[in-house]
Amino acid sequence: MLEFWNYFIYFALTAMLLWTAGAWAAWKDKKTIAYSTTVAGLLIFFSYILVMWITLDRPPMRTMGETRLWYSFFLPLAGIIVYSRWNYKWLLSFSTVLSLVFICVNLLKPEIHSKTLMPALQSPWFAPHVIIYMFAYALLGGAFVMAIYLLFFKRDKVAIEKELDITDNLVYIGWAFLSLGMLTGALWAKEAWGHYWAWDPKETWAAATWLAYLTYIHYRLRKNFSLKMAMGLLIINFALLQMCWWGINYLPSAKGTSVHTYSMQ
Repeated sequence: MLEFWNYFIYFALTAMLLWTAGAWAAWKDKKTIAYSTTVAGLLIFFSYILVMWITLDRPPMRTMGETRLWYSFFLPLAGIIVYSRWNYKWLLSFSTVLSLVFICVNLLKPEIHSKTLMPALQSPWFAPHVIIYMFAYALLGGAFVMAIYLLFFKRDKVAIEKELDITDNLVYIGWAFLSLGMLTGALWAKEAWGHYWAWDPKETWAAATWLAYLTYIHYRLRKNFSLKMAMGLLIINFALLQMCWWGINYLPSAKGTSVHTYSMQ
């Protein structure tokens, strides 16, 4: 498997060049080129994930490096969705840059992807659960970027409404996928361990993250909301999300007890 991992750089480089071309085309208002190159890059990158899936005889979702592959794929996907729906150019560019960061982390910190998979992870719920969560993380990552932009860089108050609408929609869809991810996770847990919920450290942080984004949604329904407070909530929520995703790997309470911590090798 390590042999096939050596080819990752070629797939990643080709995909990144296409995504960069797509982001550049979006800024030049060449929508056809933007769509075609971005989608082509997504197909090439996903083909690597697919071949890895076949080679491993399991979904590539066991290690942190494998989940970063999915995140690197979903970021440009979220970017092109936002661009096609709201014609928002810079988020497509930023999602490409952020995807490059995750790809570089994988290149600089390669991991051995063995075929070993514990019995609990051989459930048919495993793949959809992780894929749904990764897509939710990508969308909420976009909302985090929008929050930083609105809080520290945006000065045109007239145009803020449009950006805020995009941010809210990213949160709404991301939170919906978080909910679906928790549901599939509960069904998986019932099949694997006989119970839907056990307050495992991962489950506890997932619940905290889910409630945090729900708090933002309810806060935004207020007529007299504070933009700074709303965007501050999103930044805090994204920190919780990072803790839920990979931070629990470093918690003493999770080591040796949590079935959800990602294997590092």
